[in-house]
Amino acid sequence: MPRNAREKSNSGIYHIILRGINRQTIFEDDEDRKRFLYTINKYKAISSYSIYAYCIMGNHIHILIKTGIEPLYQIMRRLAGSYVYWYNNKYERVGYLFQDRFISEPSANPLKMMLTC
Repeated sequence: MPRNAREKSNSGIYHIILRGINRQTIFEDDEDRKRFLYTINKYKAISSYSIYAYCIMGNHIHILIKTGIEPLYQIMRRLAGSYVYWYNNKYERVGYLFQDRFISEPSANPLKMMLTC
């Protein structure tokens, strides 16, 4: 059965959720969290996106993002792929880290989304 297409945001603003596969912990310590934030900042210049808010939990992350010159799927491919490569190397593991595709909810009002996360 084919997947449904992602709903596009007229404003370019999305609430993103990335969850660990089998709800496993994806941020073991502060170094992991700092690395994910480093990855977000590293690709900002390339993809020209804006981050309005984020919330890093143990087994998932919420990001309120506004897309720039690249589409959302490309931004998330860069962020998730880079982090997974680093994480797998650090913990000497192989395979998937994130469950399914990332969840994206379009938003016209970032302030409203920040208050509900």
